[in-house]
Amino acid sequence: MSATTNPSPNDPVPSPKRSPTPEKTIGTKPEEQTQEEGTKTPSETCPLCPDEKQERRRSSRREDWIQCEACNTWFHWKCTGDKTDLATIAKWFCKSCVEQDSSRVVTYKAPARKSLRKRAQQDYANIENGIGSDPRRWLKLLEDKDPYPDPFKRMKGSDVQLSWLEEDETAMLEPVVIEKPEGLGMKMPPSDFSVDDVADLLGEHTPVDVIDVASQSASPGWTLGKWADYVESEPSKREKIYNVISLEVSGTKIAEQVLPPKIVRDLDWVENFWPSTRKGKGNVYPKVQLYCLMGVETAWTDWHIDFAGSSVYYHILSGAKTFYFIRPTTANLAAYERWSGSELQYQTWLGDLVDHVYKVELKAGNTMIIPAGWIHAVYTPADTMVFGGNFLHSYNVATQIKVRNIEIATQVPKKFRFPMFARLCWYVGDKYLKDLRTHSEFPDRVMEGILALANFLVGEVRILERGGEQAKKEVKEQIPADRVKDAPALARELRWRTRLALGYSSCDEGDETVVNGAKRKRGASESPVNGIFRNFKPKKWDDSLEEVEQGENKRVKCGGPRPDSGEGWTKGWLKGETEEMGEETLVNIRKERYTKVRRTAHGVERQRVERTVEQWVLEE
Repeated sequence: MSATTNPSPNDPVPSPKRSPTPEKTIGTKPEEQTQEEGTKTPSETCPLCPDEKQERRRSSRREDWIQCEACNTWFHWKCTGDKTDLATIAKWFCKSCVEQDSSRVVTYKAPARKSLRKRAQQDYANIENGIGSDPRRWLKLLEDKDPYPDPFKRMKGSDVQLSWLEEDETAMLEPVVIEKPEGLGMKMPPSDFSVDDVADLLGEHTPVDVIDVASQSASPGWTLGKWADYVESEPSKREKIYNVISLEVSGTKIAEQVLPPKIVRDLDWVENFWPSTRKGKGNVYPKVQLYCLMGVETAWTDWHIDFAGSSVYYHILSGAKTFYFIRPTTANLAAYERWSGSELQYQTWLGDLVDHVYKVELKAGNTMIIPAGWIHAVYTPADTMVFGGNFLHSYNVATQIKVRNIEIATQVPKKFRFPMFARLCWYVGDKYLKDLRTHSEFPDRVMEGILALANFLVGEVRILERGGEQAKKEVKEQIPADRVKDAPALARELRWRTRLALGYSSCDEGDETVVNGAKRKRGASESPVNGIFRNFKPKKWDDSLEEVEQGENKRVKCGGPRPDSGEGWTKGWLKGETEEMGEETLVNIRKERYTKVRRTAHGVERQRVERTVEQWVLEE
């Protein structure tokens, strides 16, 4: 038996004794076979290949070949229909030679000796259910489920703009479906772009992470060439179901054909806040913006939340997808946290532990935007090609941080989390602080997001100031020294300015502060000193003026409306809980006005504050 793999078409043709390969590209007319020492030069075509398949094969594809020991004819190993690992074959005969002489038997190499201490992990949940490693086990779980039809909006691409976020309070809080790509401002490859094209553009030897659907775990040893061969095979001949969901293609030839929707580019933190000089070839940055997802018929991706609660854009280039969604409510996220990474994950349908599951069916040409934190699972009814990407943004920072905390609590390995999340947050915080110093204005939802970001950064600072050595080291490594010179000052000034802009007291953060999604008592290091936080000294006012307007005394009925207001709030305050309605008391009213002026980088800032002071006289 001889077996080989077809190299590049530019390689020289080896001698027959060295397991020769076709000289010309596959699919052209084969040369005449010549006898030489009992071995034939392999044909450029495989006798078992259908004509149409020969035409579809590309010259750059590596093909595993095997030679019949009797007739010396070469065959594509895939075309023989034998699913055995080619490396284990010692002597092989083609089907026609076996039919001519039944004594011809395929033989195998002796297996390599393995340590008895290594034992394959068993999927006990499947064994108990009698389905072993059935790749269609997930379909069986779906059989008796009745999800709700989705209530999500269908939008035109031209309507998915920043103005949508400002006018619609549900924008980027619920999934939306854009049925046609027109108006989205994105670019995609042609609809006939195939897995074969992916292998050609990225290189057939490029390693690719492949998921075994039955176990929802990684299947090692795959390349794009091997993956393309698998996808091209007939669905009925696939003994296992595999899925590719993490092929990031930024900076490749494929990326030249893809541009995310404009709304994504407008919101994406990596796009807008990561320094442009630290992106691109040769730089390390969060490459999560452009994924090529390739799933085959009946593939399933189990319940998950995209890393760090990042939002997702998802375009179906060809094929179809069925999504199952769970809202990211506090109760549902708690159920997901209990379920994720536990035995429940292999024994329980998460949908049975939450309030509602919604079903969304997508077809070729559809685009969907999935907001932060939504729990979802994905079924593939037909071989499908998808382009999509992840992005963090400022309209729902609290949820993003909450999901990150869930990842930490459920011990998600760092390689499966959003890369350089904390470093990106420092870049974002640094930019927003500069904007707030120049009195830039932002929508309320963005301001709330900046406050959540500031609280997260203050939490990182607390670790830097009080944490263990290893924790301090990890936090310090994520602070970009090229932009952030004083992390504690940046974090606390950002929080102070954000609270001030939102109308909170500038000198009082309250007794509790939310840090990384959890409430904690404020420590002494965060206490304001004369109204100003430690490490922060704002520019002094150049001039100020105080005016006091003394008002007249008024007699007001207790329990009745206060002056200039319809609120009846005095009962129980002036003379105890037994105070009778209708009794009058004396109120002295005065008005105070403060005017402050200072120079700024763009001119002059003038603040005028007016307040009304009421003094209620307690009469015996």
